[in-house]
Amino acid sequence: MAEENKSNGLAWFLAGLGVGALVGILYAPKSGRETREDLIAGAREGTEYLRTRTRQAAEQMGDLVDKGKEQVSEYVERGREAVDRGRAQWEEFVERGKNLVSEQSGRVTAAVEAGRQAYKTPPAADEPKDV
Repeated sequence: MAEENKSNGLAWFLAGLGVGALVGILYAPKSGRETREDLIAGAREGTEYLRTRTRQAAEQMGDLVDKGKEQVSEYVERGREAVDRGRAQWEEFVERGKNLVSEQSGRVTAAVEAGRQAYKTPPAADEPKDV
């Protein structure tokens, strides 16, 4: 929106410059030579104004591009940090899962072995038999 206002302002400036030059030519009590010199001077001023504004616009665009590059770099770095954190958490969860599975596997193996031993060992004389 601000850029649109600037371009509108420039268009109105140029239109005003043209209308002013025309009115000046029509009502000026100057000779043809003086009028031509004034027109040339006005054209030079307008050209210099346009050069200045173009240079300023180019500088502003350069600044905006640099700022955009910085922001993109910052976002990329944040993304990398988030991925690294996520990867570290994932590796931690996987390691915990492996430890849990190993621990439970050891418990199941011990329980199965205890069951085998209980099956192989005959009951004591004072224990009732299941029939």
